[in-house]
Amino acid sequence: MDIMETMVDRTTVTPVIMSLAVSMLLSFALTPLVKRLAYKIGAVDVPKDKRRMHDHPIPRLGGLAIFIGFVITVLIFAETGRQLRGILLGSCLIVAVGVVDDSHPLGAGIKFILQIVAALIAVWHGVVIEAIANPLPVGGGYLEFGIMAVPITVIWIVAVTNSVNLIDGLDGLADGVSTIAALTMLVLALLLDDLEMAVICAALVGACIGFIPYNRNPAKIFMGDTGATFLGYMLATVSVTGLFKLYAMISFIVPFIILGFPIFDTVSAFTRRVLKGQNPMKADRSHTHHKLIDMGMNQKQAVATLYQVAAVLGLCAVMIVTTGYVKVILSVAALAGTAFTVTRIARYPHEHPKPAAKEEQSDSTEKER
Repeated sequence: MDIMETMVDRTTVTPVIMSLAVSMLLSFALTPLVKRLAYKIGAVDVPKDKRRMHDHPIPRLGGLAIFIGFVITVLIFAETGRQLRGILLGSCLIVAVGVVDDSHPLGAGIKFILQIVAALIAVWHGVVIEAIANPLPVGGGYLEFGIMAVPITVIWIVAVTNSVNLIDGLDGLADGVSTIAALTMLVLALLLDDLEMAVICAALVGACIGFIPYNRNPAKIFMGDTGATFLGYMLATVSVTGLFKLYAMISFIVPFIILGFPIFDTVSAFTRRVLKGQNPMKADRSHTHHKLIDMGMNQKQAVATLYQVAAVLGLCAVMIVTTGYVKVILSVAALAGTAFTVTRIARYPHEHPKPAAKEEQSDSTEKER
């Protein structure tokens, strides 16, 4: 079956479409209820200083609606095998920690330990990066991790979980970037006719889309750590069960490209701090979205630009696993997207805000919230 036949095969596409639609409707319908709950339990971001980008209290428990919409949909449309059960159990821990943290902030150490536990739950259920295609020009074949498979997988899951959390600094940014990443995984799953992975990715895409109307600028509710860490955890674990296995024969770099923006943003911010002799965990304005704001963009412009970056990376990932005319079309689209993004950024080269404005937009918790 060729690519186009796979994409339109009704026995494949129908459950995927249903999964996306149901999760989107659930997430959209549940968000107002979650908003009320957030006010009741005190999960509200109050701008206590000049470093917040919003000027009035905003609830920050929105990720709970994304989580519930996703889980219900997956339980309806997907086969809950051992790996998926492990992912869902681990996500429950991630969300529980996020709910507590959004209402009564926890220490970074406690959250980090519990994230490792959540990763180990998934690993215990078979979510493990056992091997990757050899990226070296010599040797060929695969690189098997052996006893290092478990720690490498845990590092990957925890790193991606926090990378997505750290880009949640502008209205709609983390939600939109996660939507694009999940959508890319969905397309790849359909291209290789992996129905189960497609259904799971579709549920994640739908849950994210359902939340966007409430989270786009000006945001009515934040997803909080509850949503950002959940999305990061899901993207990390789904990439292990799907991308690292399905596409190991093609290139191990596919999941890194799909998640390229949050990974690059986190690594570059941490590296810059270390080179300056600073604590890598110390908050500053070194994230990509901070730089775009400092260049003169408003929140909507900065978020739209980073959406375009994520979309171009997604197209590049799909190009790796496609051939023929499809690759040519995607190449043209990727080049056009890159040119458009560069043009947008070039429009704001000299409009730097005043120092007072910088202080007002500063971040004390690695995120604006």
